[in-house]
Amino acid sequence: MMITGHTKTLAILADPVTHVRTPQALNARFAAESVDAVLVPLEVPPAALEFILKGLAGARNFAGAVVTVPHKTAVPALCDALSARAAAAQSVNVIRRKADGSLYGDILDGEGFTRGLEQVDVTLSGKRVFLAGAGGAASAIAFALSERGIKALTIANRSIDKAEALITRLAAHFPDVEFAAATNPAGHDIAINGTSLGLKPEDGLPFDPDALDLGTLVAEVIMQPVITPLLRAAEARGLTIHPGHHMLEAQLTEMLRFLTHEEEEK
Repeated sequence: MMITGHTKTLAILADPVTHVRTPQALNARFAAESVDAVLVPLEVPPAALEFILKGLAGARNFAGAVVTVPHKTAVPALCDALSARAAAAQSVNVIRRKADGSLYGDILDGEGFTRGLEQVDVTLSGKRVFLAGAGGAASAIAFALSERGIKALTIANRSIDKAEALITRLAAHFPDVEFAAATNPAGHDIAINGTSLGLKPEDGLPFDPDALDLGTLVAEVIMQPVITPLLRAAEARGLTIHPGHHMLEAQLTEMLRFLTHEEEEK
């Protein structure tokens, strides 16, 4: 694809950026569908996030951005408007620059994650789910799971206050779901890593797979490596695993539409 002055320029904001897979996947979709756009990876430390994003918003051919670790929960405050689900989750993973230079944020992680499970015939309604993490991706996933009619959701996080704050927001929207803040993953149908643990070789496990029931499905949000230490340990126990690439693949179409088309905001 030839990049010209007419090309919509998009960025992915991450730190580190070497593990991201979205540029490869989305640029391939742009080429296949003859979309005149390019997604460029930018390694942005947290201290520079506001400066970088405001600078990008001033460029008239900057169309938007994908946001990933560790910026998802910092970006909402830097957007001029948010979708209802991004406001509820207090997390953003896509930004669209409007014609007037303002920034509109949305979160597609939760929808992508749940669709990824459904595409491999995992039923979510009525299930008991354990979720490690209460940050950007985890919050979005918690809301999307609750929308799918799960029976119960246990949230484990290093900061119990953060887990309880997320539960308070969830309970206001989903009074029929049983929410708890706890660290024991036993007794759940699905156990999810919604943290960044697994990106680095020296990372510990987000939860103990030996504590899981033998019928539990273990799912990841980490995309690279494809088989994280958690998934490797779960597989060694004979548990069914669900790698993180399913989440990206399931939300690519939504991501492409959001970043390259003006649409009604909700």
